[in-house]
Amino acid sequence: QVQLVESGGGVVQPGGSLRLSCAASGSIRSIYNMGWYRQAPGKQRELVAFITNGGSTNYADSVKGRFTISRDNVKNTVYLQMNSLKPEDTAVYYCNVKGILATKLLSSFDSWGQGTQVTVSS
Repeated sequence: QVQLVESGGGVVQPGGSLRLSCAASGSIRSIYNMGWYRQAPGKQRELVAFITNGGSTNYADSVKGRFTISRDNVKNTVYLQMNSLKPEDTAVYYCNVKGILATKLLSSFDSWGQGTQVTVSS
């Protein structure tokens, strides 16, 4: 089993910054993709950003130029640096990690974090 623990959420004023972290633990053989999703009240969960094992990144148009996703493969941790935050960024943010389990060869996993609240308000 793979567990994801998120941290870094909170309340920030418009224009401020937050840095989210998500650490994966468990019997992990390798990690393919790591990403961040968010869900605002009354809206569908949407992709914010993801990063591949090779370091390729992808961002939602709404956050391009403001957010940066990165990963630390030694710590099995993915980060989301959020700058120039806007009220519309308010949501619960979830991390997602896909990879291969160490307990069984070629057994994949797709794990989600518990979610962390980000509120952008004056």
